[in-house]
Amino acid sequence: MADSIRFKIKRQDTEGAKPYWQEFEIPYKPGHNVVSALMVIRENPVTVDGEPVDPVLWEANCLEEVCGACTILVNGRARQACAALIDELEQPIVLEPMSKFPKVRDLMVDRSRMFDSLRKVHAWIDIDGSWDVHVGSPRISPQEWAMNYELSRCMTCGCCMEACPQYGPDLAFVGPAPIGQVRLMNGHPTGAWFKTERLHAIMGDGGLSDCGNAQNCVEACPKDIPLTTAIAQLGRQTTVQAMKDLFG
Repeated sequence: MADSIRFKIKRQDTEGAKPYWQEFEIPYKPGHNVVSALMVIRENPVTVDGEPVDPVLWEANCLEEVCGACTILVNGRARQACAALIDELEQPIVLEPMSKFPKVRDLMVDRSRMFDSLRKVHAWIDIDGSWDVHVGSPRISPQEWAMNYELSRCMTCGCCMEACPQYGPDLAFVGPAPIGQVRLMNGHPTGAWFKTERLHAIMGDGGLSDCGNAQNCVEACPKDIPLTTAIAQLGRQTTVQAMKDLFG
């Protein structure tokens, strides 16, 4: 067993600055994940060449693979740093920021575009209003409930967006994560009141038709969300909506 853990980290001092690589080494300790190892590096940010440097910047929150904030590229694969166990990784462990989002600094990116897309597709359930949200609400079938549960596990980590060849800084596609949430919200009894609005949001430029069916999103999703199933179902929903729009 190795007596140390070696990292190769892609760094960037400011937005738009030229990226560069630095290597770090820390003593081996069982049970480390990438986040806890980065915390050790932060305590004494010195490269393998003995050069003191600024601490590496990364983002984290829940540390339970729920919030998605710590998503980075670990050995070339988009995943959550909190769930990446050191003992299961090949060294040197290469850490990079996701490539499909603007860089903030080091391993931290700006995922605002993904959140903007969620607003665009109305990815929430409206419960404020004059209607009664309890008495007489429609029941959800077990099949619909099961699908909704799978889709509700999305933590907007960005892994599917990183893996999608149709999503990027210069591409209009909203990406698989917002599209999956359209399917979720349309499947909710109260959310269905805004089904038409959501479908129109993904029927224009950057919408569902931009999906190339690469299916990388399903492979990359850490929660095994059936995104391609949701996309296929929305394909049928948008077709029906287009006919309604055409014939009134």
